[in-house]
Amino acid sequence: MQCIILAGGLGTRMRPLTDTCPKTLLPVCGRPFAYHQLRWLAAQGIDEIIYCIGHQGEMIRRYWDSEPKPVRSIRYVDEGEQLRGTGGALRLAHQQGVLDESFLVIYGDSFLPVEFAPVWRSFHASGMPALMTVLRNQGRWDRSNVVYENGRLILYDKRTNPRMQHIDYGLCAFRRELFDQTPEVFDLAMLLHQLSSEGQLAGFEVQQRFYEIGSPVGLHDLEEYLLKSVRC
Repeated sequence: MQCIILAGGLGTRMRPLTDTCPKTLLPVCGRPFAYHQLRWLAAQGIDEIIYCIGHQGEMIRRYWDSEPKPVRSIRYVDEGEQLRGTGGALRLAHQQGVLDESFLVIYGDSFLPVEFAPVWRSFHASGMPALMTVLRNQGRWDRSNVVYENGRLILYDKRTNPRMQHIDYGLCAFRRELFDQTPEVFDLAMLLHQLSSEGQLAGFEVQQRFYEIGSPVGLHDLEEYLLKSVRC
């Protein structure tokens, strides 16, 4: 399995820490977050990582140049300082010829303690061009943004809808062909909304909560989880 990690953002909510360090390298339990994230991905069968980098991306390169790699291959797609959005980063990766025919996508600040293989199998069994993992949220972690009913993803939309009880979990799967003709600058949420409206977005419900380091509270929660699960 190939996994794309979107790690080009500015990390504004974690300033001043991210003024001198990309968010994915913020320390968690005494090690950069990327150390924990990639070891979890490797344990789930991921053997190739593509980092989409931008802001302070060279620091990520230097870190993995000096650290033993837990996966077979790590490559980079560099947006430079002109960020293209999460969808544009994948479009650039497609243009540079690094995407497999099918691939997974996560964010550089997310730790997702679920099994990836069932998600991968469900994606291929669906026959759809994309799949989104979802969690029954009911407003606990952030604002719900998915209508998921009777095992089907009905709608993904960032606008409030009283039917929404689920949230985007942060792990998606895509077929490469989706990015043949997309704009060079756009947000991935636009594409996911369009696919859901057309009935072309598969859904996979997970039960474990997600963790993130995009906020001080999130960073604290992840450290507690890693300590309790003896992953630090």
